[in-house]
Amino acid sequence: MSTRRRAREIVLQLLYEADINGTRDVDSARRFIRSRLQGRKALTDFATQLLEGTLQHRDAIDEQLGQLATNWTLPRMPVVDRNVLRLGGYEILFGDTPGRVAVNESIVLAKRYGDTNSPRFVNGILDRMMKNKA
Repeated sequence: MSTRRRAREIVLQLLYEADINGTRDVDSARRFIRSRLQGRKALTDFATQLLEGTLQHRDAIDEQLGQLATNWTLPRMPVVDRNVLRLGGYEILFGDTPGRVAVNESIVLAKRYGDTNSPRFVNGILDRMMKNKA
């Protein structure tokens, strides 16, 4: 597993938690990330930036997702899918990750943590988001 993929998995866990229980404080989230990534500074910084960026831009990302997800509202989406989409959406719209990489990494997360339909659902929405950005 790529180390950045592991960082994304950890961020997905925190986004899921924030969606269900509310956002934990910044220091607690950083400690969680650092412990899961065994103190690797570059990866910890990457994961922290992903988490903070996704949370900071969540309203804008959700608005885009709401427009692109035909026949779906965000509250109706499974929690895992919604947060995989938010993470991928952040990377496409605001991050430095190439769009195709962000989509592919999101599909991998959806395969691992979502249900059987999640990868196709995530791919369709993020692909449209990537094309709309261009």
